[in-house]
Amino acid sequence: MISRRMFAKGAIKGALALASVPVFARAAAAPRPFFIDSDTASDDAVALILAFAEPGIDIVGIGTVAGNVPLDSATQTALYVRELCRSKAPIHVGADRPLTRDLETAQDVHGKDGMGDVGLPIGGRKPDSEDAVGALIEAARRHAGKLELVTLGPLTNIAVALRRAPEIVKQIKSCTVMGGVSDYVGNITPVSEFNIWVDPEAAEITLRSGLAIDMVGWDISRKYAVIDDNDAASLRAIGTERAKVAVDCQKVLRAFNERVSGLKGFDLPDPIAMAIALRPSIGTRRRQDHASVLGGEGPTRGMVMFDESPIGPKGAQIGVVEEASRDGFMAMMREALAR
Repeated sequence: MISRRMFAKGAIKGALALASVPVFARAAAAPRPFFIDSDTASDDAVALILAFAEPGIDIVGIGTVAGNVPLDSATQTALYVRELCRSKAPIHVGADRPLTRDLETAQDVHGKDGMGDVGLPIGGRKPDSEDAVGALIEAARRHAGKLELVTLGPLTNIAVALRRAPEIVKQIKSCTVMGGVSDYVGNITPVSEFNIWVDPEAAEITLRSGLAIDMVGWDISRKYAVIDDNDAASLRAIGTERAKVAVDCQKVLRAFNERVSGLKGFDLPDPIAMAIALRPSIGTRRRQDHASVLGGEGPTRGMVMFDESPIGPKGAQIGVVEEASRDGFMAMMREALAR
């Protein structure tokens, strides 16, 4: 016969044993909800591959926006990559032009189809909705306090969403922005990066919104994410369809860099920004700074200007990634492309 005292001792012992088990061992952690906004071309495609492959991530929505390529091309490429990665993440069509400007694309950098013009079967797929802005607002409300936003293109959709529903600022946990440069060395003007340059007005609205922004500039790609020919051959040799597509679609970018940028290979700004969003430790050094976006025309259009003055600094306070782990990024690339 078991006495009440014996039963109580056993219950206490069991409770103590359970308490000693880490929480993650008792129940799987809830996946992190992500919303991705993308002007999908060759580097964005690789960023999406990384996101689709990452354990513990729930991509609750992808919005497309005009930037690298016109809107329909960006949407069709996102749909193609989703199919390639056997994902069911919903894809929503967004803005087909900047807030107040004409669209200027980067098809000379990524190819007419945005994917290196190597004959990939892009086209003929149907998005889940025509309302990327509404999808983002709904996701922010549904996952209030938990949603992680990653932007890979011009910030047009984000600015429209903030204007329509400013309360989402408090509902979005974090926003990783691939845009700008922290060292003032640009890729579209001497001091400006393409994503911000395309729609500087949207970028200024987004930075000043109060979102918890982590900016990953083109300088991080230039320093830590250049894939030379040996790297490219090694990645392609992984042998999966994802690996072949990820390398082959950089054909036009590779030639552009050789001819114009002077980089030895192709660089991957969107993938390294995505890698840092997915695994924050890959961003090894950050600073807090005050930032403003310049509008107008000329060489300073789209420049992200930092104000480090100790006396009344102007601009929005954001996080700026200054250094990253190339080894961590390359390891993540290999993991994703091997799936």
